[in-house]
Amino acid sequence: MPTLDRQDNVFVLDLGDGENRFHPDWINAVEVALNEVEKAEGPRALVTAATGKFYSNGLDLEWLGAHADQQESYRRSVHELFARVLSLPVITVAALQGHTFAAGAMFSLAHDFRVMRADRGFWCLPEADIGIPFTPGMSALIRSRLAPQIAHEAMVTARRYGGSDAAAAGIVDRAVDEAAVRSTAVEIAEAQLGRAGGTLGTIKARMYGPVLATLRNTADPLG
Repeated sequence: MPTLDRQDNVFVLDLGDGENRFHPDWINAVEVALNEVEKAEGPRALVTAATGKFYSNGLDLEWLGAHADQQESYRRSVHELFARVLSLPVITVAALQGHTFAAGAMFSLAHDFRVMRADRGFWCLPEADIGIPFTPGMSALIRSRLAPQIAHEAMVTARRYGGSDAAAAGIVDRAVDEAAVRSTAVEIAEAQLGRAGGTLGTIKARMYGPVLATLRNTADPLG
């Protein structure tokens, strides 16, 4: 389960050491951590990271298959998590030490910056291959954070981007050695500590207003 630590003024949210799929309990733990980051005062920033083979493998399809009657509330919670991170009034950096797939990749795009391991692991939107269409909110998020040609390729072809390819495509900001992923993310966060607060939150809310509205549209179906 996700755990929140603080290194001076940088909060580090470790998403876990498994596949870090979006189980409702996992989503709730992340939301609780975001509450703590948001209510803190003074200079601060957030790094999300993970331990092991995966950063996040996306939606918990097994849970969803067993709880089809809760699909609507589940979709709302996933979309709200994306919207929350996208508009958080602190600088956010995703440290992608492992595979980052599907909703996990979308979650990474909701961050301000991304650092990825250069030598192993993939960033991928596999929906075209697994037969799950993007919701309007997911499409809006992806298209708002990637260049049009890259968004098209990633969404239509389900290409798996390694770290160096992801950096070249502008999907991530830096591709570094495995040992430097988290520390580089923390360095980026430390350089932006003073920007936390209401002004930053307003800038993000206005910049991504249409995306946030689409993510929070209660009529947006899952799949």
